[in-house]
Amino acid sequence: MKKRYQVLLILSLLSMITFLDRIAISSASSNIMSDLHLSTVQWGWILGMFTLAYASFEVPTGFLGDRLGGKKILIRVVIWWSVFTILTGFANGFVMLLVVRFLFGVGEAGAYPNTSILLSKWFPVLERGRAQAIIWGASRLGAALAPVIVIPIQQKYSWHSSFWVLGLVGIVWAIIFLFWQKEDPSQSNSISSEELKYIQDNRDLPEENDHATTSFWSGFTSSNLWFLLGMYICYAVGAYFFQSWFHTYLQKGRHIAPAQLIWASSLPYILAAMGCFAGGWLSDRACVKWGKKWGRRIVPMIGLFVAGICIMGAALVDDNLTAIIALGLGMAFMDLTAPVAWAVAMDMGGSRSGTISGAMNSAGLLGAYFSTVFFGYLASIYGYYLPVLYIGIIVLMGSFVWLKIDATKKIVFKAKPILTK
Repeated sequence: MKKRYQVLLILSLLSMITFLDRIAISSASSNIMSDLHLSTVQWGWILGMFTLAYASFEVPTGFLGDRLGGKKILIRVVIWWSVFTILTGFANGFVMLLVVRFLFGVGEAGAYPNTSILLSKWFPVLERGRAQAIIWGASRLGAALAPVIVIPIQQKYSWHSSFWVLGLVGIVWAIIFLFWQKEDPSQSNSISSEELKYIQDNRDLPEENDHATTSFWSGFTSSNLWFLLGMYICYAVGAYFFQSWFHTYLQKGRHIAPAQLIWASSLPYILAAMGCFAGGWLSDRACVKWGKKWGRRIVPMIGLFVAGICIMGAALVDDNLTAIIALGLGMAFMDLTAPVAWAVAMDMGGSRSGTISGAMNSAGLLGAYFSTVFFGYLASIYGYYLPVLYIGIIVLMGSFVWLKIDATKKIVFKAKPILTK
């Protein structure tokens, strides 16, 4: 196996662990709410608190990765969030759980921006869509495994135990990564000279690091970047419904029997993994056929359009099986977007891939935070039909924003003004 594919494999394992830890709390929602006597509104705040913390620290940790290297920051990120995954299992009330989930979000922030930094160094431009597809497909497989792992552990032991186990898995990964991974392929002793030359000739990165001489904020004057942020807000509102409220929606909104919850909770993520794999592959192929501008645009645009229709349809039907299938298909088409959006952030960001991808994810997370909290209020007043319908509408809107995003235009960070005495 070529060295860059080995790097992709270990980063994919990280992506899987990331979503195992993230989705675990949703899979344990009923037991936690009952044990800690939490209301629906309080649960919405707990779910939203992770998202708020995650959004707040995405850009800083992406920026640090650009400056210090993705490897160093990823090790910090994984150890931090694994510790707070373990501490989630010790939570004994609303306030403690709120604080722990906030700090868990601080820890997870920067995981994907710094993964993108490493991918931008290890992969040629026209392989980035497929590389991101593997990363995001693995995340969906991790989310699909969460109910399979968490629910049986809860049933045999307790909800606390599942968080202790998952936290230890993350720490083991960080130790292996520390000794095995290299920041740049040129530092690796086990890569062939042919593969190294191929990567360096085709990754489209500047030779010099210009972070010290350019203004951080100057890149945010780009309208292209703001359209990317707006699109990702629409996508993340849909994605975080599945990560936060979906399991609870099945239990309390659809009254799915406990025996059916494992497959019902896992199905959308299995289909979403297929969507991620397909999205990156189709986008790379489309770039070859139609150029990067439309190649990066057409696949996610169609995906979000179909996803919005499916989610809205699920909200309007009474039959549970039909609704679950519609939501699964909706998530599959929605996740055609994930690998492409991150590949576009890498294309537009260049040596600032961590900063641009972090900004994109922060925007999405802020939108998801308000949506997650708002969902709790809407569900407590009107039931679960209305909030699911509005999520479908927002996802549908994201499809049209893709028409304004151009992956061929790099974000320009201007030189800092020279101070004169």
